[in-house]
Amino acid sequence: MPFYHKLGEIPPKRHTQFRKKDGSLYYEQLFGTIGFDGMSTNSYHEYRPTMVKHIGKQYSVKPKIAKANNIQSYKFIGFQVKPENDYLESRKIVLTNSDCNIILSAPKKSTTDYFYKNTDADEVIFIHKGTGKLRTHLGNLDFKYGDYLVIPRGIIYKLDFDDENNRLFIVESYSPVYTPKRYRNWFGQLLEHSPFCERDLRRPYELETNNELGDFLIKVKKQGEIIEMTYASHPFDVVGYDGYNFPYAFSIHDFEPITGRIHQPPPVHQTFETNAFVICSFVPRLYDYHPNSIPAPYNHSNIDSDEVLYYVDGDFMSRNDIDQGHISLHPAGIPHGPHPGTTEKSIGKTKTEELAVMVDTFKPLQVTEEAMKIADEDYYKSWLEENKH
Repeated sequence: MPFYHKLGEIPPKRHTQFRKKDGSLYYEQLFGTIGFDGMSTNSYHEYRPTMVKHIGKQYSVKPKIAKANNIQSYKFIGFQVKPENDYLESRKIVLTNSDCNIILSAPKKSTTDYFYKNTDADEVIFIHKGTGKLRTHLGNLDFKYGDYLVIPRGIIYKLDFDDENNRLFIVESYSPVYTPKRYRNWFGQLLEHSPFCERDLRRPYELETNNELGDFLIKVKKQGEIIEMTYASHPFDVVGYDGYNFPYAFSIHDFEPITGRIHQPPPVHQTFETNAFVICSFVPRLYDYHPNSIPAPYNHSNIDSDEVLYYVDGDFMSRNDIDQGHISLHPAGIPHGPHPGTTEKSIGKTKTEELAVMVDTFKPLQVTEEAMKIADEDYYKSWLEENKH
C-alpha cells in the first residue's frame, strides 16, 4: 500500500550520520521488498540488526496434502479447530497452493518467549474473535474484532491477546499484498470511488525502543520451515523510521459497500490484491433496487479460480446451514450458485447483515489433512432439490 509514514526520530537525510547522545552512530537498515524496486523503509537501530549468536532447531511446517487435485465443493467447520496455547503451533494450514496458504488459528496465549518473522510471505490476519496488540519492530497496533492486520514479509512481530478466546483467519501470500489498483490513481492515492481511503488505514502509533543485549529468540519462517535464531540484541530497538513498508490495520467495518439496481459482481467487494489472488469483504449493505431484481447471486462458473468464503457473522442469504467460522470452497472447473430455495427467498429483501471474507485464487488450491479433519464431505450434494430448506 503506497503511503508514507514516519515514527520516532530520524536524521534529515538518508544514509548520513545519525548519532546518539554519547556520539556513537545509530545503525541504519534499509528494509524493503522486490530488491530495491519495491516499497521500503529506512529504520535506525540501537544495535546492529545482524548480531546472530546461535542458530538452533530447524523444522518443517509445510502442510500435508490430502487432495492435490480437487474438484469437490467443501464446507469446513472452522471453529472445530482446537485452541492451542502457542501462536505458531495454533496455525493450521487448511488450503494451499504455490502462491498462498489459507490458515485457521485459535491461539490462547500471547507470544512471550520468542519473536516471529515470516521471510516467505506477507501475512493478512483477520481477527474474528479477540482483542489485543500487534507488536512489531516498526511499532505497535491495537486490534479488535473485524480488523485485517497486514504484515509485510520480514516484519518481526509478537501478538499480545487480552484473553484466551481468539479466532484468526490468516492468508500468507508469496507475492506482496496491495490495495486494488483500479481504486488508485497513478500516484498511488485511493480514488473517490474506492470503498475505503487512507483515512481508514491505521498505522503503527508507538515504538518500543529497547536498548538491551542478551539472548533473544526469533523464530524465522523460510521455505516452509521454522528456523530458531538467537540474536544478541533486542529486535525492538528502533528509535525511528520512515518510508512505505510497515504493518497497518484496516477494519472490515470501515469498508463502504458498492451497490446497484441489479446484483453487483464479486469484484466490487475487493479489498486487497496480489498478482495471484484477491481478498474481498462482504459487509452489511442495501440490496439491489431494480423492481424485478434478484438479490441472491446468479449461478456462475469457476473456470479460472477457486473461491474460498470465510463466514464471519450475520445471515448468509445464498447458503443453507452456514454458521460463524465456516469456510466454503468452490473449486475451479465447475459452476456454483445459491442453494435450492434461497433465490426465491431473497426476492423482496432490502438489505443483508452478512459479514464474510473471500479469497479467490487464480491457481487451484490443494486440500490439506488439517482441512479434512473439519470437513463436511457431503456439502457438494447440497444443491440437490431434496436438500431444499
